[in-house]
Amino acid sequence: MNISITKNRFQQVNFLTIALLFVLILAGGVVRSTGSGMGCPDWPKCFGGYIPPTSLAQLPKDYKQQYVDGRIQKNRQFAKTLDMFGLNALANRIRADKSILVAEDFNLSRSWTEYVNRLIGAITGMFMILSLIYALSYSKSNGWIIFLSFFNLVLVGFQAWLGSIVVSTNLFAWIVTAHMMIAIGILAISIGTYYMAKVEGRPKINTKPIIHVIAIIALAVSIIQIVLGTEVRETVDAVASHFQGEYRGQWVTEAGNIFITHRSTAMFVVIFNVLLYALVRKEFNRHSLQQQLMSFTFLMIMLQIVSGIILSYCALPPYAQAIHLLLATFIFGAQFYLLLNLYKPVSLQGVHV
Repeated sequence: MNISITKNRFQQVNFLTIALLFVLILAGGVVRSTGSGMGCPDWPKCFGGYIPPTSLAQLPKDYKQQYVDGRIQKNRQFAKTLDMFGLNALANRIRADKSILVAEDFNLSRSWTEYVNRLIGAITGMFMILSLIYALSYSKSNGWIIFLSFFNLVLVGFQAWLGSIVVSTNLFAWIVTAHMMIAIGILAISIGTYYMAKVEGRPKINTKPIIHVIAIIALAVSIIQIVLGTEVRETVDAVASHFQGEYRGQWVTEAGNIFITHRSTAMFVVIFNVLLYALVRKEFNRHSLQQQLMSFTFLMIMLQIVSGIILSYCALPPYAQAIHLLLATFIFGAQFYLLLNLYKPVSLQGVHV
């Protein structure tokens, strides 16, 4: 096959992979917000099958104990692995966690919600394999594209394994946060390889260093905000468990300082993006990709603020939680792609892919 055709295929497949990653993050948000994370108590199958059961009658009578025993065994192995890396405190917390002894009742809607999430994940994984195959066309021009595509596939495999640990530990807080941050890393690598393929061989002139500095700070603040958001969710889960799912309107209030910190950090997100927009507007023309990315970022930030208000004052509706997470990843993706494109092409200044 012609090299140029194969390179175009890589760009197309990589772009679709990025789109699927956003869909997967949304699906994960839906799973988290609806409490469907344990809808399938085993992994990678769901109640022992590749398709979830449609009724309780399809499950063995001792299905609860069966999956509790499996989780206990997997957690013991995971705790031993953590001990090997010196993470004894975390390992002991997992060993002492009694929540894994509580078996989940079969719930049809939650099982299928989790199943759809896993199905989207499997499809995304297949597209990443295709991306690696087509990335080989860059062997003579840009080996980084091949390396990063391969590394991303390895990272996806690790993410899948970590997903099984998330299930076996009954959504253990620290592991859920790590699972989310690895997803952000996979998204960043996919965006990075797409960028490298698009600009291959094109000369460029770097913009003022201050723009890069502010862009990096804005991106870092967004990442911190995502981490804080996952910690807020973990705290809210603990509050919800304490109230046994009742008094939903009090969950945000009871979350305490972590919620206040998350809300306050949002101001820094706005401040640094306003500053970045002023710099970008001065450096690039209004039809440039750079200004378009900034406009998109601001739209996502405004929608993010609205969804945050809805979460705060409307008792954490599940749909708003999933949208809030998706908007955060949109902001991250746009900021990261903008950071990569902070230069002026030699021939068409301010205009780029």
